[in-house]
Amino acid sequence: MQWSDMEQQTFDSTGGEPEAAALPPVPEGGARYFNRELSWLNFNRRVLDEARNTDYPLLERLRFLSISGNNLDEFTMVRVAGLAGQVERQIGEISIDGLTPAQQLSAVRKAVIELLTDQQAVWDELQRLLAREDILVSGERHPFTAEQLEWLEKHFHEAVLPIITPQAIDPAHPFPFIANQGMGILFSLTRLADQSPVMEMVLIPTALPRFIRLPGPTAVYISIEDLICRYTDILFPGFRFEGHGVFRVLRDSDIEIEEDAEDLVRYFRRAIQRRRRGKVILLQLQGELNQTAEELLLDQLGLEQAMVIKTGGLVGMSGLSTIVDEDRPALKFQPYNPRFPERIKEHDGDCFAAIREKDLIVHHPYESFEVVIDFLRQAATDPDVVAIKQTLYRAGKQSAIIAALIAAAEAGKSVTAVVELKARFDEEQNLLWASQLERAGVQVIYGFVDWKTHAKVSMVVRREGDSYRTYCHFGTGNYHPFTARIYTDLSFFTADPKAARDAGRLFNFITGYVEPREMEVLSISPLNLRDRLYSCIDREIANAQAGKPAAIWAKMNQLTDDGLIERLYAASNAGVEINLVVRGICCLRPGIPGMSEHIAVKSVIGRFLEHSRIWAFAAGSALPNPHAEVFISSADGMSRNLDRRVELLVPIRNSTVHDQVLDQVMLANLLDTEQSWLLEPDGTYRRMDKGDEPFNLHRYFMTNPSLSGRGAALAKGRKVPKLSLRRGAA
Repeated sequence: MQWSDMEQQTFDSTGGEPEAAALPPVPEGGARYFNRELSWLNFNRRVLDEARNTDYPLLERLRFLSISGNNLDEFTMVRVAGLAGQVERQIGEISIDGLTPAQQLSAVRKAVIELLTDQQAVWDELQRLLAREDILVSGERHPFTAEQLEWLEKHFHEAVLPIITPQAIDPAHPFPFIANQGMGILFSLTRLADQSPVMEMVLIPTALPRFIRLPGPTAVYISIEDLICRYTDILFPGFRFEGHGVFRVLRDSDIEIEEDAEDLVRYFRRAIQRRRRGKVILLQLQGELNQTAEELLLDQLGLEQAMVIKTGGLVGMSGLSTIVDEDRPALKFQPYNPRFPERIKEHDGDCFAAIREKDLIVHHPYESFEVVIDFLRQAATDPDVVAIKQTLYRAGKQSAIIAALIAAAEAGKSVTAVVELKARFDEEQNLLWASQLERAGVQVIYGFVDWKTHAKVSMVVRREGDSYRTYCHFGTGNYHPFTARIYTDLSFFTADPKAARDAGRLFNFITGYVEPREMEVLSISPLNLRDRLYSCIDREIANAQAGKPAAIWAKMNQLTDDGLIERLYAASNAGVEINLVVRGICCLRPGIPGMSEHIAVKSVIGRFLEHSRIWAFAAGSALPNPHAEVFISSADGMSRNLDRRVELLVPIRNSTVHDQVLDQVMLANLLDTEQSWLLEPDGTYRRMDKGDEPFNLHRYFMTNPSLSGRGAALAKGRKVPKLSLRRGAA
């Protein structure tokens, strides 16, 4: 593999000293960090750039555009809303890069508008390319055939007209409430009977699909707003159509927890209702609204702190996901079916027997999430299992995990579920699951008022002979069957008694506030996870100062905590070689002489969403090595994860699992050149040079078995290609 000078230096810890040169001053204060909000917008720009990636099939490019749109919606509803709230309340808290809320809000608004503009440009390009593939997204004035027009009018009469409700806007008809993410059309009309101007609004119900596909072999779509506008004569007989405008509203969707909340369940039910009525943060306008209509809309929505964006194109890019579902395999990634670990098959599907033999790690989505489900299903039906304890952060709408827990409780087992109500945008679903679990006899715990329980843990206590054995699952991702197909995560199974005792202490801490006095192998935030990471970093600093090889490899989704960043800066200044894979937000400034010249940061954006969290410390030998300290975690490098959430840091001590996490997963992320972006000292990202031997980490894992799950037959036969820092897969 060929590396540029900058790329190569991240893997070299030996060699001659460079010539002394005059160095710029080391940044101080806020200049030591990137802004969190702008870094996130930079991440979403990388997602959008995947929609321009000509190496991807066309509908996959459209999927990335839709994801970028959905991401930006959530960012606006939470982060932009938070900044607007701080400005309104005159909160002067300074960000770690030294900006006031007002300064951040101004910069963020500018970047959001630029991103929305770029999304529209990408959509215009993709729309032209889709048309070449006979996938047409038609506007209201598209010249349909007579047969198509007949179908459209019939569909409008039968499936749209009975559902929508036009409402006049006048003193007798107050301005209607527009829900969060609500879309509508404002019509300017003239009543033919008396030539009076009339203003009408049609709110588009969420029950209606955003895009409607006309029947026929050629895929022809029309948006719901264009369909409604096409038939204004049917909707408003006796009126002359003067103009219209489509609008979309995003509201403040964050939920703040009150410390004195007496009943969390009741509080969240009320808070979810309030969220639908939060302050407007963004109003998108599209069309030909006259000035009077536009002023009315702006006035009635109360837009003191809101962004107002006018576009000549599509409003709400997230809705394009409907078109991505078009059945055109040639325009999508080749389907991938996850492998089921051979090791469990060799034990006739007995998860407990496989785990009892030795620790096992399952790498999603390359290996099936069904292993996790089977682990709990087996526990539910096994007469020797006496107790199950489970954390639930996000479980999805159709959860086999919930079904297994209910089955276990109905079978008479002791089942405890820690359901996190504060999982953003999943609060309502989690309330539903909690209710169903309680009705089945599961002991449901909601955890802490102030802290989210974000750790992913299952405990199964099983009677074996005259004693009991506890089997544990520790994950980097959620117990969510859908995201497990697209998020790369690690599921670690062990019957290690030390880990089991620690897991029991964790659950007692969550359910009964019994703070563990000591932990044998696991580290928990907010108690000691930060201290454990600092201790590992400090050992690398000591090794570097003693002249020993010293290095840190880490993979996470976000890195924003200034304390952790400063510790990494200190390690860099001591000569520790640090390679970070940070998919999203990164406030650390790499490559700054005298501060971070030994730190390199990359972001991987590709077919799957990189989600696993890994830490690796060299421990006196060059990485990778069999004696390195390796951890998986549920926590990102953020203050909230380290100080305000219940998280886990799990050491990997089994040699095979250790090799898989370090020599396979972590190393492949560092070696990837096809989906990687390098973070520059000025905060910009640039695509990594693919080199003479391109390496795609997702393709590698899709085509090669994992070390711990391959089983005896594969271990003796087909070898897993060994990864090398210099040559990729050898």
